[in-house]
Amino acid sequence: MKKTSYLSKTVEELKPSGIRRFFDLAAGMEGVISLGVGEPDFVTSWSVREAAILSLEQGYTSYTANAGLLELREEISAYMGQSFGVSYSPKNEIIVTVGASQALDIALRAIVDPGDEVIVIEPSFVSYAPLVVLAGGKAVTVNTKKENDFKVSKEELEQAITARTKAIILCSPNNPTGTMLGREDLIGIAEVAKKYDLLILSDEIYAELSYDEQFVSLAAIDGMRERTILISGFSKGFAMTGWRLGFVCAPEEITQAMLKIHQYAMMCAPTMAQFAAVEALRNGRDDVEEMRKSYRRRRNYFVHSLNELGLECHTPGGAFYVFPSIKSTGLTSLQFAERLLLEEKVAVVPGDVFGESGEGHIRCSYASSMEQLQESIKRIKSFLERL
Repeated sequence: MKKTSYLSKTVEELKPSGIRRFFDLAAGMEGVISLGVGEPDFVTSWSVREAAILSLEQGYTSYTANAGLLELREEISAYMGQSFGVSYSPKNEIIVTVGASQALDIALRAIVDPGDEVIVIEPSFVSYAPLVVLAGGKAVTVNTKKENDFKVSKEELEQAITARTKAIILCSPNNPTGTMLGREDLIGIAEVAKKYDLLILSDEIYAELSYDEQFVSLAAIDGMRERTILISGFSKGFAMTGWRLGFVCAPEEITQAMLKIHQYAMMCAPTMAQFAAVEALRNGRDDVEEMRKSYRRRRNYFVHSLNELGLECHTPGGAFYVFPSIKSTGLTSLQFAERLLLEEKVAVVPGDVFGESGEGHIRCSYASSMEQLQESIKRIKSFLERL
């Protein structure tokens, strides 16, 4: 008897990314200003590109060690210590991955057994909950509120914890809200993790992009190094999205478990990208600082302009997103985003794709030129006036 479907039921039930849907819509239209996809508008630094070219010219086209070039892991170790005060052994506590997304994927697969629960704090990046499900776990959502600048409290976390809870996924600075957690916020979360013996997967991919206060890594909080899986990479801060290069830092027991999966699923990250990343860490930090200053200026302009238009928006502490409320328009997030795209050719992402608590908001990326941001504000103003 023929099967009705050969597909996994788990995969069949997964929803496609809401971000990509609007990106694809915008790509088919002329004259669109896209504030949708979270990608730097800067080109990767020339010295970094040159390092990749040189590695090819010198014939470095073979696999590297599964965990990545030792030279790169040593640079990552030094960088994390100097920049964020966290120390990891380059030999057995760091893995170079194909983007931070792969690091998150293999981290979840390394720690989750069927039925384990993982807390996802929403609004959250669209891949968190699906990756938990693909690892065999159950994603338990905790909704945050605009009134608290989308910060989660100890009490909210504790209410979601059960006997099956294994871990919490944390992202600071956050995608999509831009909220950055300070030291006191992190201490509160750390207390919950220690009290209930939980791991935390700390997505710190936007660590370099903080604007008003110094970024604090969760792993630097007392007692948290041994229960933190620190995930980061080069895509956002170093403007290297297309290079697909991330890394994970964690205690040896966890990284070696992740390495088993990495060996079978990926072998290693691209060799030329790894040589490029060595150069980025050694000589690319001035460029990162210039990008950070530029994003900060754009953030200030965009947040001020949205508030002037009546779209209430908190000032995000990091990343390159704003998450304004559109509730005053009477439209849903999806209706607002679709109409803005069709009527004014401005692409934003409806907030509900990031979770239930994102409804009534839109995500806009200000990783666009100031000229494009100014034009997008004119178009949004025109759209609101018609409403």
